[in-house]
Amino acid sequence: MLSFSPFDDLAQQILPMAIESDDGAHDIAHLYRVWKNAQKICEAECGNLRLVFAAVLLHDCVSVEKNDPKRPLASRMAADKAQLVLNDLGWPKEEIAAVYHAIEAHSFSAALTPTTLEAKIVQDADRLDSIGMMGVARCFYTAGRMRSGLYEAHDPLAKQREYDDLSYAVDHFYTKLFKIEAGFQTETGRQMARERTKRMEQFLSDFFDEIQAE
Repeated sequence: MLSFSPFDDLAQQILPMAIESDDGAHDIAHLYRVWKNAQKICEAECGNLRLVFAAVLLHDCVSVEKNDPKRPLASRMAADKAQLVLNDLGWPKEEIAAVYHAIEAHSFSAALTPTTLEAKIVQDADRLDSIGMMGVARCFYTAGRMRSGLYEAHDPLAKQREYDDLSYAVDHFYTKLFKIEAGFQTETGRQMARERTKRMEQFLSDFFDEIQAE
């Protein structure tokens, strides 16, 4: 069993409401990875660990596929559900409000700027799981769910075409993944993001070498 120490008891209360889909990119393993990222950032940046933990566990408690027109509303929908969950657990209103903001602001598609340290930490922790080798794995996994191709065979480097990440997984690195590093909110998060971006760059270099892209 995964340990969400030092909040294992709270995890047992929240986890039954934390996941509602079969999306392997947003499963309990994702929550665990984001929590470990958040824990590291939070300890370095001196954030409120308990608020960050609750926000991490509930940040994906409403599932909306990436190609769904309601996708930009997903984080607000998750925040609304989290508010109900924490209210039922008897949390103070000000703490619920803090978790609500952290969840609502975490999403890339929502395009919201986090205004609290805890919200910045949650956003950074979640985005770290979207880049690096885990980002590579999730990119191709999601492309499979969306029935996209791996790459455009005639012009994989997009020298004479526009990037199309709805059709080709590799294009998603250029339309989104390589841009994520620039938006990190904390110094600790930025340092971690730089290393993971380098790993993606190396992956694509090796990938294009193997397909003999020119």
